[in-house]
Amino acid sequence: MMERRMDAALLVLFLVHLATTLEVPLDLPQPPTITHQSPKDYIIDPRENIVIHCEAKGKPHPSFSWTRNGTHFDIDEDPNVTMKPHTGTLVVDISRAKAEHYECVYQCTARNKHGTAVSNNIVVQQSRSPLWSKETIKPFVIQEGVSLVLPCRPPAGLPPPIIFWMDDNFQRLPQSRRVSQSLNGDLYFSSVLREDSRNDYICYARFPYTQTIQQKQPITVTVLNLDAINDTMAAFYNDTDLFSEDPADERKPTFLIPSGPSSSKMVLRGQVLEMECIAEGLPTPDISWTKVSGDLPAKRTSFLHYQKTLQIVDASESDAGDYRCTSRNPLGSVHHTIHVTVKAAPYWISGAPRNLVLAPGESSVLTCRASGTPKPSVSWSMNGVPIENSPKDLSRKVEDDTIIFTDVQTGSSAVYQCNVSNDFGYLLSNAFVNVLSEPPRVLTQANKVYQIIKNHQALIDCASFGSPIPKITWFKDSRSSTLDGDPYILHDNGTLEIHVAQAHNSGKYTCVARNILGIYENHIYLEVKEPTRILKQPEYKVVQMGRSVVFECKVKHDPSLIPTMTWLKDDGELPDDERLIVDSDSLTIIDVTESDAGVYTCIMNTTLDHDSASAELTVVERPDPPTDLELTDHKKRSVQLTWIPGDEHNSPIQKFLIQYEDSLHHRGHWHNLTEVPGTRTTAHLKLSPYIHYTFRVLALNAVDFSRPSFPSRMVKTESAAPDENPTGVQGFGTEHDNLVISWKPLSGLQSNGPGLHYKVMWRQKVVDSDWTTVTVANNSKFVVSGTPTFVPYELKVQAVNDHGAGPEPAIAHGYSGEDLPVAAPENVQAVLLNSTLAEVHWDPVPSKLIRGHLKGYKVYYWREHSLHKHNPHLMENQILTFSGNHTHRMLPGLHPFSRYSFNVRVYNGKGEGPPSPTLRFDTPEGVPGAPTSLVVTNPNLDSLTLEWSPPHDRNGRITGYTLKYQPVNNSNELGPVEELALPANETSVTLLNLKYSTRYKFYLNAKTVRGAGLAISQEAVTIVDEAVASRQVDIATQGWFIGLMCAIALLILILLIICFIQRNKGGKYPVKEKEDAHTDPEFQPMKDDDCTFGEYSDNEDHKPLKGSRTPSNGTVKRDNSDDSLVDYGEGGDGQFNEDGSFIGQYSGKSAIRETAEGHESSEAPSPINAMNSLNSFV
Repeated sequence: MMERRMDAALLVLFLVHLATTLEVPLDLPQPPTITHQSPKDYIIDPRENIVIHCEAKGKPHPSFSWTRNGTHFDIDEDPNVTMKPHTGTLVVDISRAKAEHYECVYQCTARNKHGTAVSNNIVVQQSRSPLWSKETIKPFVIQEGVSLVLPCRPPAGLPPPIIFWMDDNFQRLPQSRRVSQSLNGDLYFSSVLREDSRNDYICYARFPYTQTIQQKQPITVTVLNLDAINDTMAAFYNDTDLFSEDPADERKPTFLIPSGPSSSKMVLRGQVLEMECIAEGLPTPDISWTKVSGDLPAKRTSFLHYQKTLQIVDASESDAGDYRCTSRNPLGSVHHTIHVTVKAAPYWISGAPRNLVLAPGESSVLTCRASGTPKPSVSWSMNGVPIENSPKDLSRKVEDDTIIFTDVQTGSSAVYQCNVSNDFGYLLSNAFVNVLSEPPRVLTQANKVYQIIKNHQALIDCASFGSPIPKITWFKDSRSSTLDGDPYILHDNGTLEIHVAQAHNSGKYTCVARNILGIYENHIYLEVKEPTRILKQPEYKVVQMGRSVVFECKVKHDPSLIPTMTWLKDDGELPDDERLIVDSDSLTIIDVTESDAGVYTCIMNTTLDHDSASAELTVVERPDPPTDLELTDHKKRSVQLTWIPGDEHNSPIQKFLIQYEDSLHHRGHWHNLTEVPGTRTTAHLKLSPYIHYTFRVLALNAVDFSRPSFPSRMVKTESAAPDENPTGVQGFGTEHDNLVISWKPLSGLQSNGPGLHYKVMWRQKVVDSDWTTVTVANNSKFVVSGTPTFVPYELKVQAVNDHGAGPEPAIAHGYSGEDLPVAAPENVQAVLLNSTLAEVHWDPVPSKLIRGHLKGYKVYYWREHSLHKHNPHLMENQILTFSGNHTHRMLPGLHPFSRYSFNVRVYNGKGEGPPSPTLRFDTPEGVPGAPTSLVVTNPNLDSLTLEWSPPHDRNGRITGYTLKYQPVNNSNELGPVEELALPANETSVTLLNLKYSTRYKFYLNAKTVRGAGLAISQEAVTIVDEAVASRQVDIATQGWFIGLMCAIALLILILLIICFIQRNKGGKYPVKEKEDAHTDPEFQPMKDDDCTFGEYSDNEDHKPLKGSRTPSNGTVKRDNSDDSLVDYGEGGDGQFNEDGSFIGQYSGKSAIRETAEGHESSEAPSPINAMNSLNSFV
């Protein structure tokens, strides 16, 4: 099988033009074809050697000659000109000659015996970058507001130079709507300003071929207003007022270029159409463009130089027409119309003429179809000679742009030249007619492998050659039928197209080329691969500076393709930074900096396709601190604060926090004053008296607060009386005869001045009495002694400083100190709801007897004893506390059939009052608890006894017990339930008629009048049948059985002794002698491998068993440790001789014996196996 060769290139995804020039293999005769030539207009660098290219192919290889200015150019006579070997390329050495001597029109001719091809006329010109002519440029002194044009007028160069304006520091002069450069390089000012004054307006011309820059003399412009002009010029003109008219006023636009209401312009097809309109006016006018007879071509149109230039690329006939530019400012508008005509140098309509390869007797046409404006003329030549001067050929007929060939014959090969020309240029094309008889051949590489991505277009080439032109057919794999029709498309050049390739399209393809002279096959392979897809794309990330970020990019690709992961940042390479770690499916950036922000793209490339995905990284950081704090509009109680925000670092500022420092009262301590939204940069701050303010601002974004700004300047406010009084005024007692008045003191910011103190006032609320007043300083409470117990008071606290008192304070309320209650609740009673729940009722204690704030009631209760005679007395004290003013509450969790005692007490903030009289109640009976124990005793064959203890919690009088039981089998399945009712005075029961050797499960519970309680469970098993057990014991204890076992053991011992003696002597067992004596085939042993009978021999005794392993020490190890003597006899009927040796017939196993290497004796049988044999004997 031929070796496959891989083509790593990706198949072209779009079908190219298949009707390309016919390529003739170079090993076949063919006329010349020019493959490379210099351009028609060839501009050379005069500093380098001149190289005029002319290369051609043909069979035989063509020879070359040149004409210069229409006459033969004899290269051998010019020592400065050489021709490169195997080509027609000329090299002119200008080190010994001037380049201008070779500025001529050249044409190359390539010829062999089959024809002659010619090149275009190559016009060679050297590039020129002439110096600027020296001139004295007068300064421009101009009135402010008028228009100005600074001329450039660069020297004519080849090609034309590129113009730009710069200053003497080589900085480009700024341009705008008001100031701009025209297409010819002049600098236009629609109106000048004072700042346009400068002395370094310099026009530069850059010549691209020589890469040189020429500089014009600097131009000085001085812009003066009217007064300055008169004062300046009067000194030179005897104080004459030169400018008596008014200064330049605002005016409507007028065009500086082009002039007049209309103009015309001609452009060649395919070139760039540029039109410009530059206007002057004040204010600076705007320029707009429209096409009068249609719309501007949007995709080819652009506006340059601040809308002053309209540019249309790749001009076509449709761009002809009238274009209108409009200049407009608030004072008016002006229009100019440009009439555009489009001419065209000749251009091909359907491509240049194509080579023809014809077999003898075939016919064809050679077409030279071109167009242009004006319409071009067409002329034909053959082998470089006008066709009318060429030898006549009956098979050839010329009709304008077409040559018709009919029934061509061998020897008619030639090269035809088609020349199409008009006023704007020409086209020259060579096309040969090659008459050949050639069997087909396939030019596409044999066994070529195409790889294509699934669902893409596949183009499988079968480039062929032959004369006549071969017909191409395609087959796949088994070649059962030609490939024609969906999904296959066969193109004229033999290419097979699969529009949407699928996996089943993979395989071996065969293209067959045939003509009347033969047939040729070529094999090509197509492999359809799975597309590369990014399964998990990187996601948009917002990360704080200094942290790490991970972009994931998980990809699926065809396993046969080698993937390459590439990461880009902002469409460029990743920075060379060790902080960026690229793994197989992720990009990690550690210690993120602000410069890491951008768009990251992961690209997974294979040799066939790629996939990419992008995600943006936004690096955030806490904002920079605000700057430039400024205080304005300072008033007595307010000030305006403004600031400039710092850099927000990609996270918008949410709010600003304004803090202040009071250097008078709390130097070094900053306090929050107010907050403003992040969109504001100013705040109106309210000020308090008697404060030395310094402000600072912090900015908050999603990351954190910024560092504080630098402090503002200090603002001092004057003292004043307090604006407010203390808050949180309250009165309470710590003793039964005092009143503590407390409040929250004012801060330094609230004091409003020095000497802050407080006026504390109080009086009893009920009694119509006067206010008692004291003054308190440096404290936040005052204690009033000798008050009545728990009396309501009215309270006031007023702030006072050296400038006066604060506003009238609000009245607060409080009470003097509490004392213990002096009365107990009355009419206490208990109502039983069930055996575990009771409800206690009482009358509330009057408020005056509580002597404080009522907190609630407490019920003390305890269980004295159970009502059962066997239970002892108990004292379980419990307390239930009920907050609030209640008159009844529940007592849960009581014990049934018990006696309880209880009392009720009221309590206040000081403590509890006296208890109510103690009362008692008895709880009714309830269901009992489970019996304390359940024990099984005296198990017999069909009976057993159950014993139990009464419940610990009887909860009443026990009226009886209920016993349930049921059998349980080995699968833990329960059988039928039996139930017994037992009297209360019994604590045991014997169950009869049970099944022997059976497991039972028992359930026992006690009952009272309230019902049955919880059950206790137990399991037990009856014993086995004694008769069966006794029989088993009798057999094991019989004397004859013991004697038999002793006899067997003695025989085994004797047998072992005899075996060891025989083995040590090296003799044979008698059974072996018997084997040797027998010749009857019925007594022959069986072979191991096929179970057939064979003869025993000594040699066989020495051989190890088939499949056995022989150790190096000469002993044979058995797979099993013991051999049975029964294996050596038939049916186990073996007998012993008088010497103890075993006598019997060999069975099929008798041949399976292991021998020690180099010995005839067998290993002694195992005593265990010997015992088994004796058992069989017995």
